[in-house]
Amino acid sequence: MMSDLEKLKRHLLADPKVKAEYEAQAPEFALARELIAARVRAGLTQDEVAERMQTTQSTIARLESGRSMPSMRTLARFAEATGARVAVRLESPQVKRGKRLAAA
Repeated sequence: MMSDLEKLKRHLLADPKVKAEYEAQAPEFALARELIAARVRAGLTQDEVAERMQTTQSTIARLESGRSMPSMRTLARFAEATGARVAVRLESPQVKRGKRLAAA
């Protein structure tokens, strides 16, 4: 059964302009998911990560929101605070979710 949120998302993404904007934000949201996952794996709250990074909880919340692209230095500090490491990978535009798409 599809939730109301899923129905709304499907309806909104039927509009090509909305879909293009949504897809343009995918890298920011993917990074946000990684930051949250690293913090959760470490068993830390946003406050605890903030303390380790010598910043504020609101800064951590902003990083985890996906609304901005942090610098490599900030990512390295976040990684250190959560006991993780930063790994950067550049992919071909034809690669999506680990699978190479057929050329058109």
